[in-house]
Amino acid sequence: MKLLPLFFDLRGRHCLVVGGGRIAARRVESLLQSAAVPDLVAPEIAQDLARPIEAAGGTISRREWKPEDVRREHVLVVAATNDPDTNRAVAACARQHGIPVNLATDAANSDFTFPGVIERDPFTVAISSGSASPLLARLLGQRINALVPASYGQLAELVRRYRDVVRTRFNDPAARNRFWERILTGSVAEHVFAGNAGAAERLLKRYLAAAHDDETRGEVYLIGAGPGDPDLLTFRAWRLLQQSDVVLYDRLVSQRILELINRDAEMVYVGKRRASHAVPQGDINRLLIEHARAGRRVARLKGGDPFIFGRGGEEIERLAENQVPFQVVPGITAASGCASYSGIPLTHRDHAQSVRFVTGQLRDGSVDLPWEQLVQPRQTVVIYMGLSGLPRIAQGLMGAGMDPDMPAALIEQGTTPSQKVHASTISALPSEVERLDVRAPTLVIVGSVVRLHHKLSWFEPLPD
Repeated sequence: MKLLPLFFDLRGRHCLVVGGGRIAARRVESLLQSAAVPDLVAPEIAQDLARPIEAAGGTISRREWKPEDVRREHVLVVAATNDPDTNRAVAACARQHGIPVNLATDAANSDFTFPGVIERDPFTVAISSGSASPLLARLLGQRINALVPASYGQLAELVRRYRDVVRTRFNDPAARNRFWERILTGSVAEHVFAGNAGAAERLLKRYLAAAHDDETRGEVYLIGAGPGDPDLLTFRAWRLLQQSDVVLYDRLVSQRILELINRDAEMVYVGKRRASHAVPQGDINRLLIEHARAGRRVARLKGGDPFIFGRGGEEIERLAENQVPFQVVPGITAASGCASYSGIPLTHRDHAQSVRFVTGQLRDGSVDLPWEQLVQPRQTVVIYMGLSGLPRIAQGLMGAGMDPDMPAALIEQGTTPSQKVHASTISALPSEVERLDVRAPTLVIVGSVVRLHHKLSWFEPLPD
């Protein structure tokens, strides 16, 4: 660690900023946000910069810098002119007085730097690259800012108001910690993040009233993992995966998503293939209930969206019947993700005004679809799990009147670096796919919108 991160209490204390340009304005803004009193010296100062300084009790000197501008009352000095020689002179003078100095354009020779800041009062997160890459530090800050809910401060305030009550209720520190962990990583926190502060407080009171020092109670999170790209996970899905004790995951969940999960979580593979179930659905339902009743937080992680051909509705029916608490986190379904990454819009004014989602595999392994309904003008048909039944699907569609030259595409491992798009016609696609070593997951799109693939394709998967 090259730099020691510190949080400096500047409330009511004077700091000197030399310079009146854009960088100086950013430094003044940071100091004002910390309730410091900035004194500014520069020949030219923007009016919108002068007003907040004077309101904070600082001084404005519209002239060139002089050594006597550095005073003993200054606890920090910032040299932010566009003249490197002036900045070095300011720094030398500050150091003679034993005052830390920041050279705005020379981080390597500064005593301190201004980090990127994410504010969630009372929390402050600071990020610095130590001058190696300020842009990368800013991008990392943006990512953290997006991941941390804006209402984290409200959650902290809720904790503050009930801290003494909880301390009185729980004599055992370990039990107290378990209670707070449940509050901060469970439904109470999620209500706060969703803007339901009143509901969050009512739920906290209910948990507190029913709590026993040895009580444990689990919960199930039904989470959509999306089509494969981990960047398509929702923030809520990522957050719940970090706090899960057990994760039951499907075959279609990508390895890159599995790598994001809490490393201490117990991983249970319950994937299914055609006519081959690693764990039967009834056993999956039983595992969810048993783990939750044992006090564990259980993530049921499914590829795509759990409510679109994912049997998520069946699973939470069993949870509801057994009075097991659960949450549902939707995911980007394969149709949306794969179509977008393939440059195939599912609807388009010149091609299709409606879209149908169907599954190419029924409970008994057969393919029996409402073929006439699928052969409609200006309609896109999206077929999930249609790889093995593709010849039967093509025959059914053409038998119902679909033009054999209707464009069709099979998307293999969509949204991942291994994505491949096999575009052809509904009559030719089955034989073309049969010659290839196609690997699940796959998605089939049928309709004239497929013609746009070569024109609109933007995603660049890894080369073969």
